[in-house]
Amino acid sequence: MKKITIAIDGYSSCGKSTMAKDLAREIGYVYVDSGAMYRTVTLYALDNHIIQDGHIDEERLKQEMKNIEISFQFNPERGRPDTYLNGTRVEDRIRTLEVSNHVSPIAALGFVREEMVRQQQRMGQQGGIIMDGRDIGTTVFPNAELKIFVTASAEIRAQRRFDELTAKGEQCDMQEILRNVEERDYIDTHRDISPLRQADDALVLDNSHLTIEEQKQWLIRAYEHAIHNS
Repeated sequence: MKKITIAIDGYSSCGKSTMAKDLAREIGYVYVDSGAMYRTVTLYALDNHIIQDGHIDEERLKQEMKNIEISFQFNPERGRPDTYLNGTRVEDRIRTLEVSNHVSPIAALGFVREEMVRQQQRMGQQGGIIMDGRDIGTTVFPNAELKIFVTASAEIRAQRRFDELTAKGEQCDMQEILRNVEERDYIDTHRDISPLRQADDALVLDNSHLTIEEQKQWLIRAYEHAIHNS
């Protein structure tokens, strides 16, 4: 059977990564979390004091990009890939609220996006890949056979994020998370380079009130239809 490229875009905290990972496991595809790549660059910038008091030293980060090697390794215990920065596992650290609060400005930088897109396109050359992010169907894989655009209300997405963080034992404030979600939406949709937008040929999935099983069935139907028509 022919293997296609699947691009999943959408707003933050819509569960794109989870659905992409699950679908990849179901159909035997390779999963790449593009958002994790931008989070990893953000973590590197925080760890190396390239971000201080909310200000990004763009010139220094541009010079440091050559020192940022991002990879994914399958974790058999989780059944999903973990993110690595220069050979060190950073999967948990890139999911913190601190990284969430700084990732959108980092992801809006042209030289960061250029390097990440280059790496992503290299990963997807052979097909049989699922990638999620903000500009996968519009910039990274504009010719993907299946494009999905995921959305949900800001309040529901904030609640999901709050539940995820508190389950990890983090102290967090619901209103702060909601503000973060709304700010990220604005930045992602208004940046000059590769803004978040629905591709003209993307299928829209509003999962505000869908169960995990309902969402899974929707995705499988979309995949089967794309395979049949490719």
